[in-house]
Amino acid sequence: MIQKLLQKCQNKQIKEQLEYLSEEFKGKIAFSTSFGQEDQVISDIILKNKVPIEIFTLDTGRMFEETYKVWDTTNKKYGTKIKAYFPDKDKVEEMLSTKGTYSFYNSVEDRKECCNIRKVYPLTRALKNIDLWITGLRAEQSVTRTDLHLFERNETFNLIKFNPLKDWSFNDVLNYLKENNVPYNELHDKGFLSIGCAPCTRAVKKGEDIRAGRWWWESKDKKECGLHIEQPDEIKIKISRL
Repeated sequence: MIQKLLQKCQNKQIKEQLEYLSEEFKGKIAFSTSFGQEDQVISDIILKNKVPIEIFTLDTGRMFEETYKVWDTTNKKYGTKIKAYFPDKDKVEEMLSTKGTYSFYNSVEDRKECCNIRKVYPLTRALKNIDLWITGLRAEQSVTRTDLHLFERNETFNLIKFNPLKDWSFNDVLNYLKENNVPYNELHDKGFLSIGCAPCTRAVKKGEDIRAGRWWWESKDKKECGLHIEQPDEIKIKISRL
């Protein structure tokens, strides 16, 4: 299947790729946005061209106010309503009650637990009955994404991922946003190049890579929340039961 998709899409513009995929996976295709710069590029292409692809976001409960603003601005500009998925309140309550409000600073394991509860498990609900998942990942974003492919099989969620911006540079993204007057998070102008939850994101310092401000207390090879990596078997089992 992936080989077929590559043959159909490799020489097409993103708009044409999305239009083809929306027909090939009709009713079973979705794009996940965190309202970052890359995601805003893809949202703009989908929404202004009225490509029939569902757009959703994961509201972790700890997002920046500026993120909510760009979410609202995007809805208003394109006359849309981006769907939100929230974490399970019982799981959040249990984690906070037993480990405190900042357990993610304690260890990689505790941080991944928080990411799983606030992101991975809600994503499982969002991707239920979805066969093709579109992301805004770029290969140059971090050391964990250098081997990114245009189409990938994701075993955790049992679907195909499509990464249309795989080969885009950061400047490509910035130029597109400017030329097309696309709404973007104002935190980007303050040095926040990759934006996640507020307690886990800081501005990037001069000379640091794009994702240096995410989980800055951890080593570079650990900087993934779990949405875009294959999960260990114990997490896959939990996901299968959701």
